[in-house]
Amino acid sequence: MSNDQQIIDSNINKEYEYGFVTDIESETIPPGLNEEVIRLISHKKEEPEWLLEWRLKAYRHWKKMKTPNWAKINYPDIDYQSISYYSAPKKKELSSLDEVDPQLLETYNKLGIPLEEQKMLSGVAVDAVFDSVSIATTFKDELKKAGVIFCSFSEAVKDHPDLVQKYLGTVVPYTDNYFAKIELCRFHRRLICIHT
Repeated sequence: MSNDQQIIDSNINKEYEYGFVTDIESETIPPGLNEEVIRLISHKKEEPEWLLEWRLKAYRHWKKMKTPNWAKINYPDIDYQSISYYSAPKKKELSSLDEVDPQLLETYNKLGIPLEEQKMLSGVAVDAVFDSVSIATTFKDELKKAGVIFCSFSEAVKDHPDLVQKYLGTVVPYTDNYFAKIELCRFHRRLICIHT
């Protein structure tokens, strides 16, 4: 057996070290993707009508497309109706890392991302995300003094709607590709970093 094959076999046979679950009370919507689900996500995020319409345009465009076969790999079709597109911890957003649930801090520690240390590091900004929800963002005030907006997408929509509306879809338009379209119609958390 070659050395490469031994390495492959040893990795396949070892237990996946990140295969754990953090049992946090969450709100999860039923599986399926349709306009009603997109409206529900937008409603939960308290988004303006223009953002809902943008999501719906992406969804309607996606529905007209076929799954691409870019890599020429055979795999079963993805059943998009069997996936839940929204899950969030029930506890609302927090104003600092001091308020983060200890279970979440432990999850980040297991992943090698010690959030407690982030408070002591200078010049490092982190947006801690769990289940696609921003738990805490560090160094926001320091960055703001330097003219940088560093926040979750939902915060940006509420606090800087003009900037979001101006730049949304300018790098990756909703018509870009099949997978971009499905992501753009259902996403519910992203990070925004803008130098003003």
